[in-house]
Amino acid sequence: MALLVPDAGQLSQVMAQSTGPAFILGAVAGFTSILLGRMTTVLDRIRSLNEIADDDTARAHLKSDIPRLRQRVRLLNGATHLALTSGICTALLLVVGFVTAYVGVRHEYGAGVLFAVAISLLGVALFKFGQEVRLGLSEADHYR
Repeated sequence: MALLVPDAGQLSQVMAQSTGPAFILGAVAGFTSILLGRMTTVLDRIRSLNEIADDDTARAHLKSDIPRLRQRVRLLNGATHLALTSGICTALLLVVGFVTAYVGVRHEYGAGVLFAVAISLLGVALFKFGQEVRLGLSEADHYR
């Protein structure tokens, strides 16, 4: 039973150290929302282009933009998966911190590794998002 009673000092230290990961978790949630909103917009654009009849000569040329839009969806999908994995690592980091406080084990090394993994995944997701933004800046998006 003594193992389940946390050391107050260690529990206090884990709470103080959990503010950074908690902010990252909030940022990941907001970032994921942005990614999903953009993906929905691009998918709607693909659907609208697919509805153009082949005999509609005035707008048939717009269908040539579909491969670029699909590439954007792939980038957004990859960024979303990476951001969600980063969020899972961050949540796991918080859980590990509190569990180790209850068990009385030092958590710094494992927490450092999880934090580095979470930030790295988030960084790669941001890079993919940057690629999508660059790909999205095209005149083809202004055609109706």
